[in-house]
Amino acid sequence: MTETLDPARHSHIFHRSARHIPPRASHGEGVWIFDQTGRRYLDACGGAAVSCLGHGDPEVVEAISDQAARLAYAHTSFFTTDAAEDLADLLISRAPDGLTRVYFLCDGSEAIETALKMAHQYHRERGQPERQHIIAREQSYHGNTLGALSAGGNAWRRATYQGVMLPSTSHIAPCWDYRLSGVDETPEDYGRRAADLLEAEILRVGPERVSCFVAETVVGATLGCVPPAPGYFARIREICDRYGVLLILDEVMCGMGRTGTLHACEQEQVRPDILVVAKGLGAGYVPLGAVLCSQQLFDAFAQGSGAFMHGHTFVGHPVACAAALAVQRAIMNRDLLANVRLQGKRLREGLEAALGLHPNVGDIRGRGLFHAIELVADRQTKACFEPSRRIHAEIRNAAMARGLLVYAMGGTLDGQNGDHILIAPPYIATSQDIDRIVTELADSVTAIAG
Repeated sequence: MTETLDPARHSHIFHRSARHIPPRASHGEGVWIFDQTGRRYLDACGGAAVSCLGHGDPEVVEAISDQAARLAYAHTSFFTTDAAEDLADLLISRAPDGLTRVYFLCDGSEAIETALKMAHQYHRERGQPERQHIIAREQSYHGNTLGALSAGGNAWRRATYQGVMLPSTSHIAPCWDYRLSGVDETPEDYGRRAADLLEAEILRVGPERVSCFVAETVVGATLGCVPPAPGYFARIREICDRYGVLLILDEVMCGMGRTGTLHACEQEQVRPDILVVAKGLGAGYVPLGAVLCSQQLFDAFAQGSGAFMHGHTFVGHPVACAAALAVQRAIMNRDLLANVRLQGKRLREGLEAALGLHPNVGDIRGRGLFHAIELVADRQTKACFEPSRRIHAEIRNAAMARGLLVYAMGGTLDGQNGDHILIAPPYIATSQDIDRIVTELADSVTAIAG
């Protein structure tokens, strides 16, 4: 559903593809996006798990307008604002125990970059400047700025920038039971074994050199909605505490209600030292991310140098914060997390019924309104399709032709092999919306994969 580049319809935008111009979106209404021809598309992926409230929410639109009329911008070296303070208060009131401070950014990549720098300076403030090494996981994604890309383990995205990323990073295997658990291994045993890889890597690097471990609580776009095995993060927390390593949980995609609880880590009963959120925070109405950190971490700065050596021009932007405050109040006051759980259950059951026995669907996984199907050439062997087939893109295009937007990714297994389709509709989705998503996706898979 892209347009071949035509000099007669030239665009001055540097689009994602240098060879194609995408259709032009005109407007949105609820879960629907309309292009300029009037055709409508059910946004079953929220763009990139962003549009959790859908389009045109009157309360959010009013909050943006009111704040812009009152105060559009104030630099944080001079002022704080009611919008930023009120949003921080709300976030901390609902955060995991021990998280007491918020640092606002413009998106998830900036927020991860900030979290990494925060961890680095924290250790310096405590007299341990040698703690510079970052451990993360293979086939993870933490953003596209160079620091975030260095921490991430997405082989495909990293390939172009090898040689310019941070050197003090290493990666362990992901917690991915579908691909990596043993035949006779219980989920709990596998979770313990996967988590123990972190301890082995800390000991290899040297505990005195390790700054932090970074992980997506539920792995998002790179692996496709992979939840942790039982007990995995509890064991990770134990290991981090044993060696003085900070635990950074990346919930940019899976957080802020997407999995059925406000924070995905609530379901693991684990508190990180630093929690990173974005996407669903502002619901796409504004670009906004946030880093939530522990009081212990903040105190190291307050009792040390007194300043975080970091900052961006649009930190704590009042219009963005006012919009996000309206978004979060809407999710809370309308009890939309209950709908995420209800419709998430319907989505999972629908996918299982429609595609659970499909010969080219190897796994259906996820939580809440955050699910994915992994595509395989053979269910028994879990063999991947040939990468040149780009079956994920074929299915995405087939779905878009039917008026359904889904998030498609290749390279699931190792950056080259493997395909999956991710589904993350708005929290306002109805039963009828969910049923349509399942039907159109199943028809698209069948049309392309057979």
